[in-house]
Amino acid sequence: MEKFLRAIRAAEYIIENNATVRQTAAYMGYGKSTVHTDVTQRLKDIDFNMYDSVKKILDKNYQVKHIRGGESTKRKYRSG
Repeated sequence: MEKFLRAIRAAEYIIENNATVRQTAAYMGYGKSTVHTDVTQRLKDIDFNMYDSVKKILDKNYQVKHIRGGESTKRKYRSG
């Protein structure tokens, strides 16, 4: 039961904040793998509509991750 509640809380956080798995894991105090498993596997069986909403956000995040990484590297070397 606790795993299901954790999955729902993680999904709600992702949806409300348009968050990444990494941001959600840091906020909730769990590992990235745990959050990812919760929202991609467990959530599908709990609430498919919520799962679908989270999947769209995670897919968008996945498509732009190379851009975020490039921006992060740019800031790192610009400030150094």
